[in-house]
Amino acid sequence: MNLRIQAVSVDSTDPRVPAAFWEAALGWRRTYEVDDEIVLEPAEGSPEDGVSPDLLFLKVPEGKSVKNRLHLDLRPTDRDAEVARLEGLGATQVSVGQGPDVTGVVMADPDGNEFCVLRALRPGEL
Repeated sequence: MNLRIQAVSVDSTDPRVPAAFWEAALGWRRTYEVDDEIVLEPAEGSPEDGVSPDLLFLKVPEGKSVKNRLHLDLRPTDRDAEVARLEGLGATQVSVGQGPDVTGVVMADPDGNEFCVLRALRPGEL
C-alpha cells in the first residue's frame, strides 16, 4: 500500500495556543505559519523527522465542546516527571471517565484537547 499519514489536524479558535504548547512539549519546529494554519514537524535530523506525522493546527469558528474523538498517547521515560513538565507548560490533568486501574495520566493542552501520558516501557517491552 502506498499510503502514509501526513498530518494529524487539530481545530482551534486560536491555533497559536495549542501550537505553542505542542511546540514546547515535543521540542518540534514550526515549518509553516499563516493566520489560520500552523504546521509543526519533528526536529530536523531527529529519529522522528520524516517518520512522525506533522501536527497541523487549523482555525475554526467554534470552540471545543466534547471529549476528543482522536487523541495522542505519549510514551515518556519518566511519566511523573513528564506530567509535571507538561503542567508547567500549561497542561492540566482531566477526567474523561478513566478508572483507577489506568496507568496513564489523562491531560488536556491549554486549548482543552485531551491526550495521555502513558507509563514508561519496562525492559523487554520495546
